[in-house]
Amino acid sequence: MIKKNIHNKVTIGAWITLSHPAIAEIMASSGFDWIAVDLEHSVITIREAEELIRVINLSNVTSLVRLTSNDPDQIKRVMDAGSCGVIVPMVKSKDDVKRAVDAVKYPPFGTRSVGLARAQKYGQSFDEYLEWQKNESIVIVQIEHIDAVNNLEEIFSVGGIDGYIIGPYDLSASLGVPGKFEDPTFLSAMERIKKVANDMKIMGGIHIIEPEPEQLQQRINEGYQFIAYSLDIRMIDVACREGLNMIERGG
Repeated sequence: MIKKNIHNKVTIGAWITLSHPAIAEIMASSGFDWIAVDLEHSVITIREAEELIRVINLSNVTSLVRLTSNDPDQIKRVMDAGSCGVIVPMVKSKDDVKRAVDAVKYPPFGTRSVGLARAQKYGQSFDEYLEWQKNESIVIVQIEHIDAVNNLEEIFSVGGIDGYIIGPYDLSASLGVPGKFEDPTFLSAMERIKKVANDMKIMGGIHIIEPEPEQLQQRINEGYQFIAYSLDIRMIDVACREGLNMIERGG
């Protein structure tokens, strides 16, 4: 099993929203520390997710799944498919966090149903997986609503979470300023998240939507450790447009 490697260092990952395994293979072999399969804002099925997880894991890269919602049944299925952990969207309270952690861990540490699937090598490595899931499975909570910002201390107090990642678009929307990342209310919320997380020693993360290296370096300099660097569709779109914009067509 892949060992947890996200603490006390800067890790850079990316988002996958396209289901073809070649996308996962290309991105996993490019140097990312982790790759997240996005089920929330894509049409990727559970069957396709398993194939993407397999490709990522076989590339010795940490696989994560961003869930459609905080659903214990979906968490069970993606963990059984071999995901190293989950990114839980729209967490707003302590109870939300506990629900997610319980769904990832087997009893007595959680409430996840025990079964045999790819994660346990179809039964032959059950004991190894049993030990792995105690301390190596990953739970990242998404802070992307003003309710979460107001409940940070309770959210970060739950044992079993490995860090947070900010969802900037949803957070700004919940503040009434969708996409306006320089608005004072948004910046104030960002500062509160960072301060509380630092005080409570919770690993901080953020999703950089556009593939801009300068912004990536800026976020590293600001102290973020768990950074999602863009996503497949934005990388493809930007690369295509930049390439075409650099040439002059004759005729």
